[in-house]
Amino acid sequence: MQLILRFIAKYKYFLFFLFLESIALFFTIQSHSYHKSKFINSANNITGGFYKKINSINEFFHLKKENQKLADENSHLKNLLSLKPKEIDSLLKNPIDTINYYQKFNYSVAKVIKNSYAKRNNYLTINKGEKHEIYPEMGVVNSLGIIGVTNNVSKNNATVISILNKYSQINVKLKHNNYFGTLYWDGKDYKTVQLLDLERQTPLKVGDTIITGGKSTIFPEGISVGIVKEFEIENNAYKSVNITLFNDMSSLSNVTIINNLQKEEIEKLEALNNE
Repeated sequence: MQLILRFIAKYKYFLFFLFLESIALFFTIQSHSYHKSKFINSANNITGGFYKKINSINEFFHLKKENQKLADENSHLKNLLSLKPKEIDSLLKNPIDTINYYQKFNYSVAKVIKNSYAKRNNYLTINKGEKHEIYPEMGVVNSLGIIGVTNNVSKNNATVISILNKYSQINVKLKHNNYFGTLYWDGKDYKTVQLLDLERQTPLKVGDTIITGGKSTIFPEGISVGIVKEFEIENNAYKSVNITLFNDMSSLSNVTIINNLQKEEIEKLEALNNE
């Protein structure tokens, strides 16, 4: 308190001058519309800029929540898109009808809480489990393409066999001509996987798009995988085909879990052929 009093005593004339200047400025602004409008505009610019900064900070801290909302909405839209138009109308008219009756695939969202990509056999861990109706052998994707297949599941979490794993072999095809092959990883570059079992007569060129083939009960047809980076032919057959992934497997966050609602029915039917 004494320091404040000393400061006022030392600079009393200067402070009195600022006080008088403030009064003069106030009356000038009040008595002249031009000065008043200029002052208001300047004040609005300052406060507007201040509030923009505050809003930007608030938006930054709410990004996680907004991203989760977007992921939930995308999952809901995918569920609707898997229905036929006639079935959507029926569902809207009678919400009690079970979606499972009409729908082949169901989608839910999860977050990657652990990810490996530099080992020979890589796994991910997601924050959803049995409590959220997540079970083994469900497809895992994001907006850029496939990621892997669920493996071990606990109450609240699940592990995922990454496509960067020697045990991962996924049915894929060329987008433009429907020739099929198997997606495999040689363990070298996490950005590049290989396409095996491609028919020798398959027309192939660098830049061709690879998508899921739909011949399994795990992934629907048409999910993005990557593009043909390079290939080698030997004895009129494809010796090697390298695929550059659309996904950056070293940076994964929100994912979508795909549940084939007809998987059990299909597997039971196919099992009859082996009896």
